Amino acid sequence: MYIITDGIKSRYEYEKLARVFFPDQKMNEREADDPDALRIEVRWQGRLLSSKLKLGEREFYDEATVEEAQAVDKNFCELTVAQMLCRQFTALTGFNPPWGLLTGIRPMKLLRMLTHEYGAEEAERRFREDYLVSEKKIALGRHTVRNEDKILALSQDNSFSLYLSVPFCPSRCSYCSFVSQSIEHAAKLIPQYVELLVREIEITAEIARSLSLRLESVYMGGGTPTTLSAEQLETVLDAVTRCFDLSHVHEFTVEAGRPDTVTPEKLAAIRRSGVGRVSINPQTLNDGILRSIGRRHTVEQVYQAMDWAKAAGFENINMDLIAGLQGDTLESYHRTVDGVIALDPESVTVHVLAMKRAARLVTGHIAEYNAEGALAAQMLDYGQQRLTATGYEPYYLYRQSGMVGNLENVGWSKPGSEGVYNVFIMDETHTILAVGGGAVTKLKQPHVNNIERIFNFKYPYEYISRFDEMMERKKGITEFYDKFC
Repeated sequence: MYIITDGIKSRYEYEKLARVFFPDQKMNEREADDPDALRIEVRWQGRLLSSKLKLGEREFYDEATVEEAQAVDKNFCELTVAQMLCRQFTALTGFNPPWGLLTGIRPMKLLRMLTHEYGAEEAERRFREDYLVSEKKIALGRHTVRNEDKILALSQDNSFSLYLSVPFCPSRCSYCSFVSQSIEHAAKLIPQYVELLVREIEITAEIARSLSLRLESVYMGGGTPTTLSAEQLETVLDAVTRCFDLSHVHEFTVEAGRPDTVTPEKLAAIRRSGVGRVSINPQTLNDGILRSIGRRHTVEQVYQAMDWAKAAGFENINMDLIAGLQGDTLESYHRTVDGVIALDPESVTVHVLAMKRAARLVTGHIAEYNAEGALAAQMLDYGQQRLTATGYEPYYLYRQSGMVGNLENVGWSKPGSEGVYNVFIMDETHTILAVGGGAVTKLKQPHVNNIERIFNFKYPYEYISRFDEMMERKKGITEFYDKFC
């Protein structure tokens, strides 16, 4: 991919837009003279805006002359060029992205901001006419924002949420991009990891108390937290209940994501520690697809894990699904959705496959890419129809780069069973204090969009060997609040 800009500085935004149509295509200056390279030219010369797209023998050109008052508006001019370019990409590929020009992961945050500033009607007009978002996605966004707003109202200026990271998994799924270690390679690290995780919980709680911060939600994720033993889970979770004031907590969730790691003993330990919500994630109810994506469990184990969770007393259970998995069919996905609904979880999170690589998405394979996106869109449509008809409502939405069909991930829940941590972190509502390997603390200044980050080391061996160095970084939490709050 090669981009020429003249008078326009936001080259990166056009590169991101190009990747909606050609995922993972990297910028390469050496391709400038390659006749088969994707070539993009965008220009802003006085009142004349133009975009040109060339791939092989196919070439598209568009231009617009704007009013003098508009010509000095950088945002207007760059948006106009992006609109022209998007339409050219659609003409080239035949793909009309449902989210239009929007390439960020938080479209609901933008819709909410525009709604608060201009009203719902004008916000939706801008999504439709300025950002070229489809009517279907605008309607989904409208419904989601309405439900998100109820949750966001729970947060106060001194609120925060706590994230606990357990970066271990029984095996690595083929689509996974999270930092995690398979148990086969990292089991010997777990006892020391748990010991230090408890210590970090104690240090972080002490900082939160000194700043009079109010804890709203706790989320234990990974990785797969239930790769820990029942005793290790109870040790970590009891440290949270011992060290933090949980009197204002609306949700305490543990990801029991892989059914092959779930046992009655672990679920009992989690429940004893005050956790009210667990997530059991089949991704699909097709044994063949499970094997092909590297998940070492069966559909039968999903049913068993759900039975155990209900028997342990959990009344708020989430299940995760993925649309667009390699080899999955529309009929198979229908059976998965219907099967999950029959299990009656309180919430269902429907993800779309985010591709880790896209080497096949080159000239001559556009039709294949479009077919995959169209199939994933049909899967989402069926899920939305069935979940809505069964009483579930969308309560949070986010997007990732490289998603099949440029679609979205949506959390659906029965009213009153929403995962509030998911909303807080996607909206960047308040501070997230994070502990464990790969965890990122996000410090949020109230009433403005200023966020500062403190990173923990990613891998368990780094977390263990450089623990004291990380705890020095934690002093940045107090420094942030002293400066801004």
